[in-house]
Amino acid sequence: MCDSPYRENQRSERRASFASDRGPILPHNLSKIYIPDPQDVLAGPEASGSEILDCVVVGGGPAGLTAGLYLRRFHRHVRVIDAGAGRAQRISRSHNVAGFPDGVAGAQLLDRMKRHLQQVGGHVMLGAVGHIERRADGLFAIGLAHELLWARNVLLCTGVRDRLPALPGADAADVAGLLRYCPVCDGYEHTGKRIGVIGNSSHGVKEAAFLKAFSSDVWFIEVDGRTEDLGHALRVAGVRPLAGLARHVAVDQDRHAFVTTNEGEAHRFDVLYAGLGVDPRTHLAVSLGAVLDQAGAIVTDAHGRTSVNNLYAAGDVANALDQIGVAVGHAAIAATAIHNSL
Repeated sequence: MCDSPYRENQRSERRASFASDRGPILPHNLSKIYIPDPQDVLAGPEASGSEILDCVVVGGGPAGLTAGLYLRRFHRHVRVIDAGAGRAQRISRSHNVAGFPDGVAGAQLLDRMKRHLQQVGGHVMLGAVGHIERRADGLFAIGLAHELLWARNVLLCTGVRDRLPALPGADAADVAGLLRYCPVCDGYEHTGKRIGVIGNSSHGVKEAAFLKAFSSDVWFIEVDGRTEDLGHALRVAGVRPLAGLARHVAVDQDRHAFVTTNEGEAHRFDVLYAGLGVDPRTHLAVSLGAVLDQAGAIVTDAHGRTSVNNLYAAGDVANALDQIGVAVGHAAIAATAIHNSL
């Protein structure tokens, strides 16, 4: 994040309870995942005449596509696997991606990155990786639906998943672009606006305090699930709480968001932010024995290497600022390290 108290605490608090009571975050179509037969893994790629790839990149977001591009430009044999559930796909428009002064939609950016990858002979394979096993000889067996891939290296770019407010009407606000998730990404666009931050923890309070750099009219909107007293934190942050608990969100024809509380009052906002945190998609890393930090991110060194030999991580799932620019930079570094290791 920016140089602020929000930056210092964002990662650990956004990723809180990543494992304690939620369990691993699994692929959305896990029931269709092929779990390799142990005998197939034991036999190795020679038994089936399978190609041994230099790297399998798991995740087709900005980090995964950048890594695939770099590795193909290094003339490496690589597969980028994407389950189609990345958060970048949901970005209606981002204005802080360098080179796009008028902003760019997430789907548009991903499409351009895929076409760039295709120009150097790479492509994205649609599918979900449900299982990765590392053999004694160091090779990775990567299980997809009805297929088993083999690779010398694996790069995890699996990202995180936003926690969405469980409020009727929140989906409509999301579609309308009035429910946002990243104040670092688009706080500037809401300068001087009336901003509501939906939360139930001190993380949401810090997010509201961060947004005060853009507007003096910032409100904390509490939803069910609070387990701590937020009064002191709100006073210290100078953030005004909305009376009551949020019960419903609506969007009017003038593109304003209305939040109705349990007291029956409707409050109008120019934009809402979901300050509920994120959950990292680390189930593959955990299954391989990779070390996570206290915030639930995959621990990597300066080159993207994890605690498991030849297993790398880049982007939001690693110890990173959840930004497209950071994900791209991390992926470039990790891909170059993988190339040099071969």
